[in-house]
Amino acid sequence: MARQQPEQQAPPVQRIRIRYAKRGRLRFTSHRDVSRAIERAVVRAGIPMAYSSGFHPHPRISYAGASPTGAASESEYVELGLAEVREPGAVGAALDAVLPDGLDVVVAVDAAATTAGSLADLLTASHWLIDLGGAAPEVARTAVEAFLATDSVTVERMTKKGLRSFDCRAAVVRLRVTPEGDLDLLLEHTVPAVRPDDVLTGLREVSGLEVSATGLLTRVAQGVLDRATESIGDPLATR
Repeated sequence: MARQQPEQQAPPVQRIRIRYAKRGRLRFTSHRDVSRAIERAVVRAGIPMAYSSGFHPHPRISYAGASPTGAASESEYVELGLAEVREPGAVGAALDAVLPDGLDVVVAVDAAATTAGSLADLLTASHWLIDLGGAAPEVARTAVEAFLATDSVTVERMTKKGLRSFDCRAAVVRLRVTPEGDLDLLLEHTVPAVRPDDVLTGLREVSGLEVSATGLLTRVAQGVLDRATESIGDPLATR
């Protein structure tokens, strides 16, 4: 007997893009756990989600540019595919009300009103602030100067495919020490991806700068990179 084909689900009638923050103790939460929290929250909030087709339908939720475990972020993004049209602000407020403290909705917009392209296409760079854990600012500045004066800085990191070596210098658009003594880093999203901790490893390789492993990484923003102005455009800006 032929296996019965699964029911085909209707495509989303509206897509809502949400910027949310990952704060406090929630910075230690993995992306998998964050996605589970969001999936539970859309159910609790009564958001009319569209579902995928197949034998195991799941809500139409798309993530892009998730920050690494251990990093705080003011700029995480998710897109919800809805089965009914809703006011984006109301959806964002409903979701925020049931998410765990530390996962906070910042803004929600109708994807149709934003710049064309997928979320992944609109997230080409990230702006980070890194707590240097008490390192003397003058020492940090000397380390940054040495790093920027180097054409290529090779680092190694264990990935799912094993130990990989790559150039972390090429992804650095801007690197400087702030008046407060933090590291201000603008990173282009490359393949393979270069993370802030890779740049810290590169700084150590080039200059010997040691940064505490407990130093707080905070993603301030992510969006479309403008190299000429060393700035990031808002991926949720309306057309």
